[in-house]
Amino acid sequence: MKYLGKPAGMWALFAGSFEKHLTVEFDLTAEQAKDVAARAKKKYREIIAKLPEFDKRDRFEMNIVNCAMLAAFILCMPQRPNIKTLTDYYAAAMMTPTMKAFCRASGKKKFTPKDIEGMKATAKLRAGDHNPYSWNMDFFEYEDGSGYEARFTTCGICTLMQVLGLYDLTPALCHLDYTMSDAGGASGFVREYTLASGGPYCDCGYHKKQ
Repeated sequence: MKYLGKPAGMWALFAGSFEKHLTVEFDLTAEQAKDVAARAKKKYREIIAKLPEFDKRDRFEMNIVNCAMLAAFILCMPQRPNIKTLTDYYAAAMMTPTMKAFCRASGKKKFTPKDIEGMKATAKLRAGDHNPYSWNMDFFEYEDGSGYEARFTTCGICTLMQVLGLYDLTPALCHLDYTMSDAGGASGFVREYTLASGGPYCDCGYHKKQ
């Protein structure tokens, strides 16, 4: 995957927040955080360079880019974080004002015909069959019309975290689904299983808010 383009854009949008929250969640000094961020940028570019190009129809390319950014910071931290602190760190670092605005805008489109058709197209694409760093998804609409479920049987984040020796920390990324759904304001998020915790699949259930 080329660094110029989406990966470079995501770094520009979020790197400052990732650096800032090192001082909040991990109690690093500003100087230590700056050093971690500088080394993380180099590591991030190395990770991105080893990833394959994504199908233009693949809606999950940003997910793997975000994973690469978090992984780069983890690999450059003074010590390996625990799940609880990393979960809090990732949510805080990702939920910038720009991201919150994006989630609210996405929430307004949730459950619209265009949203439903997009989910069906993603399920049909089965991008994970051709790219180990992408996802395969099945799509189910609730019979009572209260929302839908996206059920993932392969996960690019799981693959990348395993390759980087960080698989045990993967649940910290999974939790962001709850945070983003809350920020969107249109749905309540429910989940029973994740692949990262040994489940048969990752289920992402979205129930319409009244």
